[in-house]
Amino acid sequence: PEEILASAEVDLAATRDRMYEVALPLYRDYFGGHQDDTSSKDAVIRRVLARLADDHPTNETIVPQAREGLAEITEFVRRSDLVDVPAEPVEIIVMPEHQRGFAIGYCDSPGPLEENGTTFYAISPTPKDWSPERAETFYREYNDYMLENLTIHEAMPGHFLQIAHANRFEASTPLRAIFSSGTFVEGWATYAEQLMVEAGYGGPELHMQQLKMRLRLIINAIIDQKIHTEGMTHDEAVEMMMVEGFQEEAEAEGKWNRACLTSCQLSTYYVGNLEINSIRDDYEAKHGDDFELKEFHDKLLSFGSPPPKHMRGLLGL
Repeated sequence: PEEILASAEVDLAATRDRMYEVALPLYRDYFGGHQDDTSSKDAVIRRVLARLADDHPTNETIVPQAREGLAEITEFVRRSDLVDVPAEPVEIIVMPEHQRGFAIGYCDSPGPLEENGTTFYAISPTPKDWSPERAETFYREYNDYMLENLTIHEAMPGHFLQIAHANRFEASTPLRAIFSSGTFVEGWATYAEQLMVEAGYGGPELHMQQLKMRLRLIINAIIDQKIHTEGMTHDEAVEMMMVEGFQEEAEAEGKWNRACLTSCQLSTYYVGNLEINSIRDDYEAKHGDDFELKEFHDKLLSFGSPPPKHMRGLLGL
């Protein structure tokens, strides 16, 4: 735990620095002038994020917008030859009312023993009893660019693609398919966000949201540990999320509740992301000039969803 916390705190500062580097050209484009005063990093990032948040969906547009985004992202993955795209269907549906208000979307994939199943990517309009002001805050957090990042994480090439690959895996016992590693599953989905930015999808606007999401997964690991082992208070946790992570208040309050009701799960995103990136680095170093990104991804995803430490052996690392 101490190593995870120390690593997360270093990565928090490094990611904020990288966010400033991406934000600065956008700041100049949007607001003009020259701004390179390092003491104003926080202000530059916040103003750019606020401008990006102005472009956001509504309850009426969010589902068709997600469908259009998924089609564009899937075509980009195929055209860029990043990974084998499954032929299995994925259907975007409206999230049931009783599940709204916490996350804007989730992936509901077929079970490992289910044949010919459909994956559902649920997208959430706001709950019917929310005020217009609360809905506005929600959609500023999940703006047009964040919605694309979410679709990458939940569907393509994130959870939908990874689980579709995993369901093809045949082991000597069904237990191997039924039980999966949360760090591998969430590690791949967060790695997928990073991969799409590396491949050039979405430009600096999407990159800003991907880095904001990286801050979120890092802070998830920090508050997960500090709430349960160091007595972190509600106000301390919410302040960290809103100040260090640039989150809207509604997002931070929802995460506080989630952190209090669970332990360890919020850390799987950060730990899994570190592990998947480490595996890629070592695989690339081993293969040198013969390294091929698509080949690596297809092989990585061909063994189901085992703990990353076992994936190293399966890949010969």
